[in-house]
Amino acid sequence: MQALRKAENWFQLAKFGVVGTSGYVIYLGIYALLLGLGAHSAAAIAFVVSAANNYVWNRHWTFAKQKGHFGVQGMRFFAVSVAAFLTNQVWLYVFLDLAGFGKLVAAAIAIVFVTPVNFLGNKLWSFRS
Repeated sequence: MQALRKAENWFQLAKFGVVGTSGYVIYLGIYALLLGLGAHSAAAIAFVVSAANNYVWNRHWTFAKQKGHFGVQGMRFFAVSVAAFLTNQVWLYVFLDLAGFGKLVAAAIAIVFVTPVNFLGNKLWSFRS
């Protein structure tokens, strides 16, 4: 509960949100462009590109004070991103295949559901001090 009282954590969350928004736009744009490959394949490719964008911006802006070894943080970030992607795929399946939402709507909602897990994983592990 003490972490919720620290302004720095809220600023990091806001920065993470800005970076995430840029990754979100990149993800949805690539996803939409590649839908001809199938929704899940398009999601995988869009994930890789947006994760690379997010790593660079989170490392150099959101978590700039926690800079560690580029490769170690990169591998941790990738591991958290893969976990978030797998979670995203579950939500995409739920919203697209089970609930019957449109492809873009399902992808957009799935990303929103994954964001809290992604932030916590990166703050507490990928970029920990």
